[in-house]
Amino acid sequence: MSQVLFLSGWRYRVLIGSVAFSALAYLGISLWGGWQAVGGAVSRVGWLGGAQIAALILISYGLRFLRWQVYLNALGHPLPWRPGLKIYLAGFALTTTPGKAGEALRGVLLKRWDVPYGSSFAAFVSERLSDLMAMVLLALLGLSRYPEWLSMIVACLVMVTCGLLLVSRQQLIDAVERRISRGRGWMFRLLHNVIYVLRQSQRCHSPQRLIGTVVLSLSAWSLEALAFYWILNAMGVDVPLTFAMFVYAVSMLAGALSFMPGGLGSAEAVMVTLLVSSDVAVADAIAATVLLRLATLWFAVGLGSVVLININNNNRRLSDEA
Repeated sequence: MSQVLFLSGWRYRVLIGSVAFSALAYLGISLWGGWQAVGGAVSRVGWLGGAQIAALILISYGLRFLRWQVYLNALGHPLPWRPGLKIYLAGFALTTTPGKAGEALRGVLLKRWDVPYGSSFAAFVSERLSDLMAMVLLALLGLSRYPEWLSMIVACLVMVTCGLLLVSRQQLIDAVERRISRGRGWMFRLLHNVIYVLRQSQRCHSPQRLIGTVVLSLSAWSLEALAFYWILNAMGVDVPLTFAMFVYAVSMLAGALSFMPGGLGSAEAVMVTLLVSSDVAVADAIAATVLLRLATLWFAVGLGSVVLININNNNRRLSDEA
């Protein structure tokens, strides 16, 4: 399949520049608040521990990519694994930009493989719903110890339930479509597009496929929670694995509900608060949180940026040769 240059000139530089600026700003603010503690934590984790944590994170990405492939197959747009993996990883590059631009980027790249934007967005919606489901399940592990978080977990559970109803009840979608069928204007055109995405998303949520993708999601996010536990353990912070998983899941849910790109700020605040409430020293709580976010969120952004630059360079070379 022929490829063309999809990003060029100032747009490409602005996108990559925004990623670099976000990363440097985040790292600067985090280290300014406790660079000595973070440096000490890095030393305690060590090279071997860091490699083990990176391996867990990479396996987590692999499981999430497998889930994404399941959704694309269900939508009738199977991709060879090699270009599919590149496209999936490239989407990570813009995770921290407003409006989830990274996911929109995957749609642009998938368009080169004749995948309609509606289908790529349906895969995105299915992914987020599956992620939310997995995080709620992980958060239930420590709910008895921290009942004050019940309202937030219930709110997320309601969101999951509503999402599943929207993508599984044909009658509900038909009823909404009948109500907007005679409408005119941009709002009704937008609603028609939403209905189309919901109909596409239905194909990703057959009972058997739903069970499989939830298992993949739960496995992937459990590995990242395990990485958090390993970081704490390497730092000499003695907490149960179930507590580490709970802290991780609740923090990610808080980040999702904040609607901030990547959950920046809110996820870190909740993570530090929960650790400190369990008698973890403030400096250690901040250091563990920064290390985890560097190993998960920012590792993904860096990896995605490298893949995105590689794709863009390859497309530029192909364009020059044509």
